[in-house]
Amino acid sequence: MKDAVRLGAYFAAVLLLGALLAPILFWSAQLLSRNSGLSFLAQFDFETFFHRALLVSAAVLLWPLLRISGIRRLADLGLRPNRHPWSDYFVGFLAALVPLMACGAVLIALGTYSLRSPVSLGSLAKTVISALTVPVIEEAFFRGLVLGILLRAGRPYVAMFLTSALFSVVHFLKAPEGTSPSVTWSAGFQSMSHAFAQFNQPLLVLAGFTTLFLIGWVLADARMRTASLWLPMGLHAGWILGNGVFSRFARREFLLLPWLGRNLLIGLIPLAVVGLTWIIVWYWCKREPVD
Repeated sequence: MKDAVRLGAYFAAVLLLGALLAPILFWSAQLLSRNSGLSFLAQFDFETFFHRALLVSAAVLLWPLLRISGIRRLADLGLRPNRHPWSDYFVGFLAALVPLMACGAVLIALGTYSLRSPVSLGSLAKTVISALTVPVIEEAFFRGLVLGILLRAGRPYVAMFLTSALFSVVHFLKAPEGTSPSVTWSAGFQSMSHAFAQFNQPLLVLAGFTTLFLIGWVLADARMRTASLWLPMGLHAGWILGNGVFSRFARREFLLLPWLGRNLLIGLIPLAVVGLTWIIVWYWCKREPVD
């Protein structure tokens, strides 16, 4: 219980510090765009800086959280060395990527999506870089740190549920563009209130939050079955690459909430695809149980 309270205090502090830091980052960027030749900074809206402020706050407050939680090594989080890290990574990668791309191909054939042209190589490069870097950061944080701390209470399914819910909330909550046209000291708090307002839309919650929760659960289950982050990192990378590449090559013709949302990872159809990936992960992990 103490660990859960510490985590709750940590996230509250991250939100508070992020909301206060975001206007400073935004104003600093605007100043640099006018006076130092970094004009490209002017194209980013406040929401972009708010999300970056949350990341900075999470990183700054991480060390105090580790200290008060008594975490000194990976074993304290229930993680162990993986005897076959790369096979876990690539199996996870393919188990996420192949069903997702197959789903995308079917949707193009049905006319739900159409092909774009041309496709920017720069945008594809950004997608690949995200697929390589984001899973390492997010898995270390969500399935490594958060899940590891909650597991110390001895209730695995409760820990998995809370971690998956948090993962879904963090990715689901995003204030609409233009939420803060005039940036003041309270702009960060306004962004949070507008982001939580999305829960008033039942179809959006069903299509978005539910799928993201299942993704978080599959990632947590992969971590639990292997006592390692390699398999969830591979899964995460496959989903990011598949969704990103498909979004670059295909354009959605219409929205079909709750069946399909704004991308291939939102909606009840993607929910079924993620479920198929989960089955593949389950069979893969049966081959060699964790000691």
